[in-house]
Amino acid sequence: MLRHRDAAIPMNEGLATMADKDLSAYEAPIDRTQRSGSIGLVFAVAVLLVGASIAITFMQEDRAGPYILVFLGALAVIGIFALFALAIGVLNFGGRAVREDFARAFVAGADDGILVTDADGGIIFANRAYLALTGAEGAEDARPIERVFAGDPDVAEAVYRLSQAAREGKKAQEEFRVASSRSGGPAWFRASVYAPESARKELIWTLSNVTRERDRQENIFQELQHAIDFLDHAPAGFFSAEADGAIGYMNATLAGWLDYDLTRIGSGGLVVGDILANDSVLLLSATGAPGTVTTEVIDVDLKTRGGQSMPVRLLHKVATAPDGTPGASRTLVLDRSRGTGVPDPLRAAEVRFARFFNNTPIAIATVDRSGRIARSNAAFARLFGDIIKNDDERSITQALGERDRAALALAIEAAAQGRGDLVPLDAQFAGPANRSARFFVSPVEEDEGDDEAAIVYALDTTEQRALEAQFAQSQKMQAIGQLAGGVAHDFNNVLTAIIGYSDLLLASHRPTDPSFQDIMQIKQNANRAAGLVRQLLAFSRRQTLRPQVLALNDVLAEVRILLARLLGEKVTLDVVHGRDLWFVKADINQLEQVVINLAVNARDAMPEGGTLTVRTRNLPEAEVPTFGETSLPAANYVLIEVSDTGTGMEPEILEKIFEPFFSTKEVGKGTGLGLSTVYGIVKQTGGFVFVKSKLGEGSTFQILLPQHIPAETAPEKAVEAPAAQADMTGRGTVLLVEDEDAVRAFGARALASRGYTVLEASSGVEALAIVDEGAHIDLVVSDVVMPEMDGPTLLRELRARSAKYPIIFVSGYAEDAFKKNLGEEEQFSFLPKPFTLKQLVQAVKDTMP
Repeated sequence: MLRHRDAAIPMNEGLATMADKDLSAYEAPIDRTQRSGSIGLVFAVAVLLVGASIAITFMQEDRAGPYILVFLGALAVIGIFALFALAIGVLNFGGRAVREDFARAFVAGADDGILVTDADGGIIFANRAYLALTGAEGAEDARPIERVFAGDPDVAEAVYRLSQAAREGKKAQEEFRVASSRSGGPAWFRASVYAPESARKELIWTLSNVTRERDRQENIFQELQHAIDFLDHAPAGFFSAEADGAIGYMNATLAGWLDYDLTRIGSGGLVVGDILANDSVLLLSATGAPGTVTTEVIDVDLKTRGGQSMPVRLLHKVATAPDGTPGASRTLVLDRSRGTGVPDPLRAAEVRFARFFNNTPIAIATVDRSGRIARSNAAFARLFGDIIKNDDERSITQALGERDRAALALAIEAAAQGRGDLVPLDAQFAGPANRSARFFVSPVEEDEGDDEAAIVYALDTTEQRALEAQFAQSQKMQAIGQLAGGVAHDFNNVLTAIIGYSDLLLASHRPTDPSFQDIMQIKQNANRAAGLVRQLLAFSRRQTLRPQVLALNDVLAEVRILLARLLGEKVTLDVVHGRDLWFVKADINQLEQVVINLAVNARDAMPEGGTLTVRTRNLPEAEVPTFGETSLPAANYVLIEVSDTGTGMEPEILEKIFEPFFSTKEVGKGTGLGLSTVYGIVKQTGGFVFVKSKLGEGSTFQILLPQHIPAETAPEKAVEAPAAQADMTGRGTVLLVEDEDAVRAFGARALASRGYTVLEASSGVEALAIVDEGAHIDLVVSDVVMPEMDGPTLLRELRARSAKYPIIFVSGYAEDAFKKNLGEEEQFSFLPKPFTLKQLVQAVKDTMP
């Protein structure tokens, strides 16, 4: 039953085939009272004005003047009042009715069905199109959309969403398919609902038959499918890629050539780099000027899924964004390994040249006189990257620093004039990367055209220069180490004599003697000097080490308290232990010295305070290539990182920090041997040390020690030195071989005072002469480094004479420095210089048979 909300709201209904008389029954009456009232008021005012004008006309002229003025004033007031009344709608001469009639006629004749309901679903208005679409035979049969499609389960979900939106006061639109329509076949409908802002809360529904539109879309889709089918089976390949290189589409022809499954295409599983061999993808990265579209012809090799190469010619089209970045690209692919209409020999030669040109590791480009690049290969794109601007005026000289641009420009100009004897040019690239290359410039044939004046070949020498710098630094450090080792050797002899004679003097003086304290001061300062010598030997990697299997986390845990005291209150210590850390083999005392030296150095770099972080972790062999150091051999390492937040260092200082006696501290605040000692200890242990620093951001020292796999899982414990024996006297004959007179004299006196018979020799040759004379010898004490014949050579000569004497080698260098010159079965004892009287006598007593 059609329910009217009130009599003043119009109701238009009917089928498209209904008679016009059916519509008049629901046409709302116009408000005649309002219209007639307005007309009567205007008529009364008009009669009054006409009467007043007639009366003034018959008045005498001298009396009519004031009345005329009053009459004109009244007209002005009435005019203003009329304008105001019209503006606010008090006077209405039928305009609103006309507008309402026009709107009613427009809505009633609309092609789309329109239905107006209240919030409860009651129908307020329905036009002819809606009645026709819903199959209503008259106005009394009009039904809301929910009821019209209530019996179709395929439409129920869409109608429910519309109803839900209507209840929430939202705008919504749905398209749905009806299996059976009035025409007998399936049809598509588009329905929408809209709730205008109104006090009555009406809902405006629209309903349209969009079957023809859907049919057109289906036809377009089918035509598109046909076009895609034609493209898929075209005799040429085609692919499109996004700006990030992801392939969005590839036709079936190209997919068949490359043996790829089309289901992988477009899902982000395939990028341009996957189908281009070698570095050819860099050729497709070049762009033109900002805001332009560039098309290039490129001969490259594609790579099939199985890894085979396939020669092709690409017609590559790419758009460049206004900011210069490349956009999406479209590429046509021509297979050059099959018949293309070109004679076979010529095509084969072109393919060979393209492969040679693009696959060579040498960067090649042709340039004009100004250096503008005409053509380049993949190696050139890899070497120069985005250094050269991507525009029409890109010049190869832009890639170089200011110092080398002019030299390359002169070489190009000389080649353009036909000169072919140009000297190679070593140049530095622009930018902070510190990259370099060697350029070879040669002329081209005269008939090549104005766009190609010279050919430029470039070899990347960045790594070569870095290796040369590392080699030069290594040679310098080795030379300094040899110098430091030589100085330490000679100084050790002097200190041995000073310490030894101090011991002899102390043995003959009581603590109450006035000179006893003076002798003690001499010995203490000699011991301090011996510490400096040990640091020099550590740098030259000739110090004596006692390696043992260590767990670095345990070492750091034991030294942490000492580090906290050394750093002070301003510096925060943070120790991060790596999990499941591998074992290393090193001297625990020297390794602790390394950590302490680095910590003290970091503390001095943070005068205002900061954070010192000591971190350990494993560095597997697989991660070595990504560690960032080309000189690091592939192996398993344990990494110790010591990082600070201090002032950092400049590159000029970084080159010298491991040199002995080099220091950035004030005079009197350091010897300059701390970091050189770290370098020597790490190197002698078989490890590596690297440093990274940036001014104002702090420094990081990285120490890598090789992994040690012990026979037992538990680390070895340090062997405690045996307690000194109380009785230092002994018997026997000792052959003392020492080229330094002061050391030999001290040793002879020390041993003779303890009951030994001492035979002295100043060289190995003199010692052999004593042996050949048949002297009775129980023990040989020999220096290692001597003129004419060193200690190991003396030992071999003694064994050749069947002399089985036990031997004690004395040296300031490490035991490993000369042990390699002896046989593995050879047994000997070792006494490091400088030594005290007690240490010499104890070594002789322990070794004497």
